[in-house]
Amino acid sequence: MAPLGVSSTSCGPRLAAVLLLAVTAVLGLGAAQLCDEYYDQTCPDVHRIVRRVLKKAHEADVRIYASLTRLHFHDCFVQGCDGSILLDNSSSIVSEKFARPNNNSARGYPVVDAVKAALEEACPGVVSCADILAIAAKISVELSGGPRWRVPLGRRDGTTANITAANNLPSPFDNLTTLQQKFGAVGLDDTDLVALSGAHTFGRVQCQFVTARLYNFSGTNRPDPTLDRGYRAFLALRCPRDGNASALNDLDPTTPDTFDNNYYANIEARRGTLQSDQELLSTPGAATAPIVGRFAGSQKAFFKSFARSMINMGNIQVLTGTQGEIRKNCRVVNGG
Repeated sequence: MAPLGVSSTSCGPRLAAVLLLAVTAVLGLGAAQLCDEYYDQTCPDVHRIVRRVLKKAHEADVRIYASLTRLHFHDCFVQGCDGSILLDNSSSIVSEKFARPNNNSARGYPVVDAVKAALEEACPGVVSCADILAIAAKISVELSGGPRWRVPLGRRDGTTANITAANNLPSPFDNLTTLQQKFGAVGLDDTDLVALSGAHTFGRVQCQFVTARLYNFSGTNRPDPTLDRGYRAFLALRCPRDGNASALNDLDPTTPDTFDNNYYANIEARRGTLQSDQELLSTPGAATAPIVGRFAGSQKAFFKSFARSMINMGNIQVLTGTQGEIRKNCRVVNGG
């Protein structure tokens, strides 16, 4: 049984083939569904291998679990969960790594390389880079104290990148309406928005994403009125007006490296670090406000919804079957 009541389709190779044929015949679709047992025969140690590499990386970098979770988000919101964020610049690729939301911000690429190398040694040509991101996010959350879920697998890697779409990722500066539009555009609803925003319960953020709230919110030359004054004073010490824009702050000052529901309690105390965090509650008439309250009051409810929303997000425009490829190197398309 999947933990926390999150269902996951059980489908070995035979059942997957049967389901594919049935869906294709009835709906005229060409893509197979994802399946949590996808690598049981072809790479049975995939989860153990990824876990081993991540735990070793964490010994040197306490931020890596949050960073890898963010990579999966930033991949899936740009032309689906296809590993496109991992592609470097080439004669045919304009890398998403240099889009505004990713440049000097998204991180963890060498760890993904290490995971890929370990998997290529164990089961060459089998596990996609897109699936590596999904598995790494799942294990990162779990190792940080968060929920467990069976991650559906079987994604294949794309052969293109889209820096234009990457420049339009959900932003720390977005208001609630914009956030809802961006999530809705990829088939995610308000519960997904609030639950997935809860990933800000761990990790760090640069001052450049905070200072506008402290000194010049929406061009007013005043601080964001929804920000608690005491917390604003604390952040101002960390991020002075003319200070280092790249200086780091805990997204959750209470338990910065633990995956828990304190993020929502912070929002209720008007201590959401980012504008996009506080918008979930402080926007007048926000449909997301009761969801914030529910998650603040019940970590179990948050964990259950987060697991479900991660599965929902992981299904965005996936490539399966004969679509795309299985990259040998996550940074370049095969033959590139």
